[in-house]
Amino acid sequence: MPAATHTVTIPAPPDAVFAFLADGENAPSWRPGVLDIKHVSGSGVGAAYAQGVKGPGGRRIAADYEVTAYDPPRRLAFRATAGPVRPDGEYVLEPAPGGTTLTFSLHADLSGLKGLILGRSVQTTMDSEVHSIERIPAAMAGAGGGF
Repeated sequence: MPAATHTVTIPAPPDAVFAFLADGENAPSWRPGVLDIKHVSGSGVGAAYAQGVKGPGGRRIAADYEVTAYDPPRRLAFRATAGPVRPDGEYVLEPAPGGTTLTFSLHADLSGLKGLILGRSVQTTMDSEVHSIERIPAAMAGAGGGF
C-alpha cells in the first residue's frame, strides 16, 4: 500500500494555513501537478472539487476529491473520488514557535494487479505530492497571506 508523509513549519498562524489549504482552488499555486481545479459543491465536510492532474505524457487525469474531515485549524482530510488511484489524504496543523507545523499524509489501497502495475509510480507521485507543501509559504505570500 503506497503511503507518504512530510512535515514542514510554515511562518503563519494555523488559522491562516488552514484557510489556505481548505480553499482547494489554491492548489495550483503550490502543487505543480494540478492542471485545473474547481469547487463544485458544499462546504466543510462534503465539499467537492473537480480536479485535473498531470498524468503520463502530460495528459489530464481526473482526480476529483471530497473533504472528509474539517476541523479548523487542526485537521483537514479528503478522499479522491475519481481517477485510476483514489488516495486518502490528511493535513494536520499544530501551533509552532513562529508559525505552524504542517504534516501532509497520503495513502492509497492498491491491491492485486493494480498494485503490481501502478505501485512504484504511485509511490513516486505520492512522495512528490507530500513534499509540495514546501511551496506553501511562497504561495501564501503570493496570495496576500501577509506573514
